[in-house]
Amino acid sequence: MDVKTGFFYLFSLVLLFAAFRVITARNPVHAVLYLMLAFSQASAVWLLLQAEFLAIVLVLVYLGAVMVLFLFVVMMLDLNMDSLRQGFWKHFPLAALVGVVIALEMAYVLMGGFREMPAAAQAAMTQGGSNTKALGILLYTEYLYPVQIAAVILVVAMIAAIALTLRQRKDTKFIDVSDQIHVKARDRMHLVKLDVTRAAPPPPPAEPAPVAPAAAPEKKA
Repeated sequence: MDVKTGFFYLFSLVLLFAAFRVITARNPVHAVLYLMLAFSQASAVWLLLQAEFLAIVLVLVYLGAVMVLFLFVVMMLDLNMDSLRQGFWKHFPLAALVGVVIALEMAYVLMGGFREMPAAAQAAMTQGGSNTKALGILLYTEYLYPVQIAAVILVVAMIAAIALTLRQRKDTKFIDVSDQIHVKARDRMHLVKLDVTRAAPPPPPAEPAPVAPAAAPEKKA
């Protein structure tokens, strides 16, 4: 086994462990951190496959932006894990069905093989171009509509995440925007009339301290 194969098995094992911990971690923050570890290992595997563009995009976009956003959103939501665990087994059959469907779709695509590369992308590769150029030709010619649909889905997910963080909670200070807009100048300041400043009255004279009575003389035996 050469060095490249050894690194492939190493990255794959760490990737599988991190993916397993994403769905088994009790703390949602830990789950997000394990997901970031899984993405980093996937980018390393893509580097071994000479897909440097996908590896760099995964690190810059997902690890550098999307996962950091997920981490802050999870921390701001203040999730109650006890209430979430109560409905785990209730929704488990539906989740298992969705997982099986996704696995079958991936198996169908991977086992069926990939289609031939379009002529424009193949010409870019044969003329000394990089795989980044060929990938760009594919994305903006044959796969233009899927890329646009994915962009819309990401925008909707971002708006939904922001809307979830803006919910009213007991420990959150919230100000009505309409009240701020309709406020008037006379509502901001109230003038109160006070008396003219006077000199302080002199202090009263100090009373003399009381004198203690003298002690009686002692009698001799």
